[in-house]
Amino acid sequence: MLDIKLIRSNPDLVRSALAKRGDDPAKVDRLMALDGEFRQLQQQLDNLRQERNDRSKQIGAIKTERAMGDVVALQEVVAEIAKQIKALEQQVSTIESERKNPRTGLLFQIPNIPDESVPLGLAESANVEIRRWGTLPSNGFIWLPHEEIGANLGILDMNRAAKLAGTRFVVLKGIGARLERALGNFMLDLHVANGYTEVLPPAIANEETLTANGNLPKFQDQLFKLEGLPYYLIPTAEVPLTNLYREEILEADKLPLYLTAYTPCFRSEAGAAGKDTKGMIRVHQFGKVELVKIVHPDNSFAELEAMVEDAERVLQALELPYRVMLLATGDLGFNSAKTYDLEVWFPSQGKYREISSCSNCTDFQARRGQTRFRENSTLRFPHTLNGSGVAIGRTLAAILENGQRADGTIKLPAALWPYLGGLREIRKE
Repeated sequence: MLDIKLIRSNPDLVRSALAKRGDDPAKVDRLMALDGEFRQLQQQLDNLRQERNDRSKQIGAIKTERAMGDVVALQEVVAEIAKQIKALEQQVSTIESERKNPRTGLLFQIPNIPDESVPLGLAESANVEIRRWGTLPSNGFIWLPHEEIGANLGILDMNRAAKLAGTRFVVLKGIGARLERALGNFMLDLHVANGYTEVLPPAIANEETLTANGNLPKFQDQLFKLEGLPYYLIPTAEVPLTNLYREEILEADKLPLYLTAYTPCFRSEAGAAGKDTKGMIRVHQFGKVELVKIVHPDNSFAELEAMVEDAERVLQALELPYRVMLLATGDLGFNSAKTYDLEVWFPSQGKYREISSCSNCTDFQARRGQTRFRENSTLRFPHTLNGSGVAIGRTLAAILENGQRADGTIKLPAALWPYLGGLREIRKE
């Protein structure tokens, strides 16, 4: 969340930021009205408490010193003040809930402020291409989509997945299952070699964790909730990794922290009816290797550039053509101040598709989760960054499409050979 002091001191900045995102600037006005009422009532409450204390001391002095004074009258005044305090406390509590309740409060509904380097624009067309890597493959025959390739090879079974769980699920078999596992191990090894610490977190998170991360309340309809329990299946390992140090105070010399995890991810895909219904592009469950950084505020944007390069190394090693896109203000995620998307080439579609998103969330998540660090006796909020390093299902799909040959076999990238017992191609099982 944003610092309430920033909103008070510069509401126009926040209104402008919301407008750039296509969000409602009136949220700021409603929040400021609540905040003003809260501060006014809080001042009245503080004054009444002080008066009650003064009157109580006066009563104590009269009783102790046997001085002249009407104790009964003063006690009636104190009792009346107590009633006023109780009524004001109830009003303050109600307003504070509207203002700062983590699930419903207005402060938790205002997104992060886009960095000045983010291009302006509400449509996806405003995103800016930064660079491309790799040569687009050409084979002289019709490119098959990955789901058809997988079915032909006997390694991908969407029909049995639907029987087991429903639509938007996948069953991988034989070398398909081995390839999924190999990709996860390869990515983890690569990131650990680049300085990340591997973490194996729970695949279930509580409401506090999802709220601190920014998924609740904004994206509740995208989550799978455990019936009757305050727990959810994680949509990404970003959720637990950014919460590892929630409500803790780190020493400045412990920063930066680089974390990586390979977990299953679960998303309801609400609002995605009719979109990418075939194959592994948009499914309810998928594996992903996630990257998270917790860093000093002075270095976070340089750390973002480095994180993008870390994700690019995966695609380069797997010989997959891709491009890097800088997202415009209207395409930014709720938590993000700046985001780069990596998009991999899918020959059957003749276009690039997102496979990684790397974001600098500045102090937005740390403030929500009260993760702090101590620097020269001062407590500060670190900046958090997250990125896919990368989504495994889409990577597997891209390997099948970009590696297909005329005889129906699939060329495997050399980086995966050691993880597959030396296997260099996929043939029909």
